[in-house]
Amino acid sequence: MKSQKLLWTALLLFFCCGFSRGQDSAETVKKLQAVASKIIGEASFQLVDGKTGKRYSSVNEIPSDAHVVPASRYHDWRYWNGLLGIAMFRMGESLDNTSYTDFAVKNTAFQFEVAPYFQQHYNNEGKWNYPFGEFFIMEELDDCGAMGASVIETYTRDRQQRYRAYIDAAADHIETKQSRLEDGTLVRSFPHRWTLWADDLYMGISFLCRMGSLTGDTKYFDDAARQVISFNNYLFDESKGLMTHCWYSDLKQRGVAYWGRANGWALLAQVDLLDHLPDHYPLKDTLISLVQRHIRGIAHYQSPNGLWHQLLDKSDSYEETSCSAMFTYTVARAVNKGYIDRRYASIARRGWDGVMTTIDDNAVIRGVCTGTVVENDLIYYYTRPTPPNDIHGIGVVLLAGIEMLDLYHNGY
Repeated sequence: MKSQKLLWTALLLFFCCGFSRGQDSAETVKKLQAVASKIIGEASFQLVDGKTGKRYSSVNEIPSDAHVVPASRYHDWRYWNGLLGIAMFRMGESLDNTSYTDFAVKNTAFQFEVAPYFQQHYNNEGKWNYPFGEFFIMEELDDCGAMGASVIETYTRDRQQRYRAYIDAAADHIETKQSRLEDGTLVRSFPHRWTLWADDLYMGISFLCRMGSLTGDTKYFDDAARQVISFNNYLFDESKGLMTHCWYSDLKQRGVAYWGRANGWALLAQVDLLDHLPDHYPLKDTLISLVQRHIRGIAHYQSPNGLWHQLLDKSDSYEETSCSAMFTYTVARAVNKGYIDRRYASIARRGWDGVMTTIDDNAVIRGVCTGTVVENDLIYYYTRPTPPNDIHGIGVVLLAGIEMLDLYHNGY
């Protein structure tokens, strides 16, 4: 009698949990589709004259006195659109919906069609203030890393030579021209020479790991693995279980801010690399242990509602959506791929519950910190604005949701 009662209890729990996961999956798909549909609806694949408002579908239509910009923010050559492209490819595959994949392919084609026009009309306005400036002025990893990774994703589906030419140019830049410390660690020339930014772990590795898969050349995997180990050595604070936002080579010191999105970029990068490495790559176990250490670190700072804070160790800083989505994705991916034990899945589930609350009924994502540089003034991070639907959070929210669907499907 007792064993029969236990059996019925187990069956009841199984069916209840299965039903709950089904509800979670359905609600997740609904939210993801709403966000992605909003993107597609706002993507006009046009240029617009900032003075007259006239729109152009082709650069051949633009008069000589016009001053055009992309009509949609999703079309410009910016690293956040690289991540968005990768997310849309994942959306198309996971939901078996070609409209998302078609968007990503079409967007790359549009960018390559209009970029030469902007290069021709460039007049030293500064690449960050000029449309597609980062496409033809390749100086930092922001310019070519995540965008180059997205181009590789496009190229594997649409093998145009112009895409391959850009991919090879980006590879050459990262390998031979990008600023590095003497030990080969990737750095930036600003705000101080030379500054190591945690963000750059993703900007570099998202490209390098895909280049390794595309070419089969292990030098790209070797460089990426070296970056992960070096960034951890310079930035990871074992007492906190977190990375600082930066390391100053001139001071030989870390920065003071444990910024959420910087840690998110670093974790995205590390999981991305593990996904692309050959099965028996020599350093794979070491790289897995670093991901595990970082996941255990961020787990200490998750809020009761599942979200994480702008400054991870400062609970009086605001809860921030993009880093919460990044951590949710990373933990879910690590569990799904076996990089970390399944018992950590609850971190991802609670994280996604929190992220879902930031997506309103109009598919607008709230609580995303806008673009942020390195600073040693913590008030700078405390007071960074969070505009509705800030583009830094859209791609990562889509990625997190798609990975959660796999987590639910796997029974975690």
